[in-house]
Amino acid sequence: MKENKKLKKFGSLLIASSLLAGVLAGCGNGDSSSSGGGSSSGGGSSNGDTIKIGANLELSGNVASYGSSIALGADLAVKEINDNGGIDGKKIDLIKVDNKSENSEATAAAIKLATQDKVVAMLAPATSGNTVATVQIANKNKIPIVTGSGTAPNITVNDNGSINEYAFRTCFIDPFQGIVAANFAADNLKAKNVAIFADNASDYAKGLAKSFKETITKNGGKVVKEEAYVAKDADFRTQLTSIKAENPDFIFIPGYYEEVGLIVKQAREMGITVPLMGADGWDSPTLVELAGADALNNTFITNHYSSEDKDAKIQDFVKAFKAANSDKAPDAFNALGYDTIYYIADAIKRAGSTDGEAIKNALADTKDLSLVTGTFSVDENHNPIKTATVLEFKDGKQVFNSKVNP
Repeated sequence: MKENKKLKKFGSLLIASSLLAGVLAGCGNGDSSSSGGGSSSGGGSSNGDTIKIGANLELSGNVASYGSSIALGADLAVKEINDNGGIDGKKIDLIKVDNKSENSEATAAAIKLATQDKVVAMLAPATSGNTVATVQIANKNKIPIVTGSGTAPNITVNDNGSINEYAFRTCFIDPFQGIVAANFAADNLKAKNVAIFADNASDYAKGLAKSFKETITKNGGKVVKEEAYVAKDADFRTQLTSIKAENPDFIFIPGYYEEVGLIVKQAREMGITVPLMGADGWDSPTLVELAGADALNNTFITNHYSSEDKDAKIQDFVKAFKAANSDKAPDAFNALGYDTIYYIADAIKRAGSTDGEAIKNALADTKDLSLVTGTFSVDENHNPIKTATVLEFKDGKQVFNSKVNP
């Protein structure tokens, strides 16, 4: 999901660029003296009884809600793994760095984790844009990165079709969410005439809109109106008036909670009562604060899991998370952070090494790994093949609606 929407600060960019120049000059390869099996082929090291894993996350800034939620899930996973003996007897040392929701800071954080902290793998940023900013560092230093919620296809596959060898994810990609939303609109809500209202400055939103439009059209639906907004807009009434005039029976709104909350609120105030739907970018408690619980009734999102799913593995996770977090029910980002640590730990264990290439190969070879957000195998593009969940908002709460198989 997701990309950073905040303007880069010149000073941070200059620092990151200087650091990057040093890394690309060859100063950033990991310590080859790792007791966990590191080698000169790259990656970091395990020191004594610990294995260092980095967490490059949005802990402050515009999308801190995402990174902070992933961090909570990751913390729980690390505690569980360490309490159960660690990885072959070695405890995980999770080293967190705040990328401040900025691309340049994400790059600087990745360089620090690779060259100073000597991590063997990284939990990559929550947003697609911030994750893309770290891919080159991962490839150069041969340190695998795994994003829990970066859904843009170009994280793992470049525009020319080449694979970013050291980049992986535990979430599904944007086009899949658009397809799921379109199928749900057509099959479950019987939508025929739909509108699309997307963030025109966001690759995340544009990718979702494109796959939704293609799929709903194939399903026999008609896109009667397309409108756009950009990040930081606060008044959407002009575009909503234009959409309302076309009398759609469904509106797809791919974007982030900051703007979506206001869009939903203003749409309902204008008398737009039809179903509204988005994707995992809506998933934040702040959405309810911005839109209001009543306004969110009859809205839906595609997401990675539901805490209400009766699956035993999910309910065990929910129970453990609540116990560690003052009875707070875990959201999808909590679950994805949790799963990402378990995915990395499983790969390190199967690799029998903290060598970056060995871990990378184990991540790529993952088959039928049972996690909270689904059992998945990794495809040739380093994307998981897994189920998606559709959630419905009822009185401000996310309620499990259905699961969709790939």
